[in-house]
Amino acid sequence: MANNFELIIALVNQGFSEVVMDAAREEGARGGTIIHARGTGTKEMEKKFGIVITPNKEMVMILVNVKIRDKVMSAIYKAAGLGTDGQGIAFSLPVESVTGLKFEQGTSEENK
Repeated sequence: MANNFELIIALVNQGFSEVVMDAAREEGARGGTIIHARGTGTKEMEKKFGIVITPNKEMVMILVNVKIRDKVMSAIYKAAGLGTDGQGIAFSLPVESVTGLKFEQGTSEENK
């Protein structure tokens, strides 16, 4: 049986994790985990893409049902993407299995 979850990872400038979470919650995400991180970049990236790479980042990890993944990622990008002060990127990874979560709807054994 295929798993119905994906992990969305958003990397944004420091101070923009709540912007990411607010956008994600508006599309049905329930919560996330924020990790402080450091990014690196080159002068070539600044010239080519017109963005300045700031070293202090926040990584926001959000577990979502695959049905809402695209809406959540789109909302994150609109709120904190490269064209904003958040200068964020987001990507998703498939999740093989999940335990310890209880969702209001769905067919998980945890809901019975």
